[in-house]
Amino acid sequence: MSRPLFRMMLKPIQLRLLHEIAQHGQLQMAAETCAMTQPAASRMLAGIERQVGARLFLRQPTGMEPTEIGQTVLRRARVILREMFSMAIDVQEMQGGMAGTVRVGAVTGPAVGYLVSAIRKIKARAPEADITVDVLPSRDLLTHLAAGEMDFVLARILPEFDSRDLNILPMRDENVSFLARASHPLSRAASVTLTELTDYEWIMQQRGAPIREATLAAFASVGLPEPRNIVSSPSLLLTIAYLAQSDAVSPMSDEVAQLLMRPPVSAGFTTLPMPHEIRVSPYYLLSLRRRPLSPLALRLRELVIELARSDTNTG
Repeated sequence: MSRPLFRMMLKPIQLRLLHEIAQHGQLQMAAETCAMTQPAASRMLAGIERQVGARLFLRQPTGMEPTEIGQTVLRRARVILREMFSMAIDVQEMQGGMAGTVRVGAVTGPAVGYLVSAIRKIKARAPEADITVDVLPSRDLLTHLAAGEMDFVLARILPEFDSRDLNILPMRDENVSFLARASHPLSRAASVTLTELTDYEWIMQQRGAPIREATLAAFASVGLPEPRNIVSSPSLLLTIAYLAQSDAVSPMSDEVAQLLMRPPVSAGFTTLPMPHEIRVSPYYLLSLRRRPLSPLALRLRELVIELARSDTNTG
């Protein structure tokens, strides 16, 4: 008659004892490895064999050898022990912020300026950490955050979202650069005025985007209407392609402009020298008060803050 399955459910220490007996062939050595006395190990082995309902080891002159049933139990025991060891490592890594899953988002500037470096630091130590990054406008980022779909975001606070629901850490504002291809007619000028740029073609983010609004406000501040020839697109890839094939100008965060201009990208672009800085309203590091961050998300957040502070001190 078959034995009830629940009576054959062995404890980890029992599985380890079986493994050590098979490894050493001696009950005394197995007991020492498991930090117990030989009589205790002998009683435990007898109890295991009663649970299983069969002899698991035979005492031979050369030592203890597993029976056929013992070999079957040992094969499964080793699988379970490996899984338990792997589970312990996974838990330890997750507790240390070096494993798990995290989804974050950012507007373009901080995505390039901080998130890339922070993620690379984590991946260098934990290549299997599952990290997803979305680069989106602040409204979309806050919508995802409010829905619990992101762990934290680097975005601007908008009036339609209740800031009382958020943990808020001020970061910095963005400096706007005017990017154009290196062979642009104004690329060699010592300084370029907004008046000179009025009649050029522009490619900008959609209306309402902070960088576009800051650019249009700069035109208005010197009494100029917004340029008439504008292509609107939120796509950075399309913007790069358009600039490469025309004399168009595009306002974008300085971090992105520098990425495209400097090695190793060196994409054949330049920034037009403007007499005055154009700055965008500051962005913040935001997370939900009601949703505690996982160790991995906390580790990534700490690295972003560390990089931002380092950049501020350097600046």
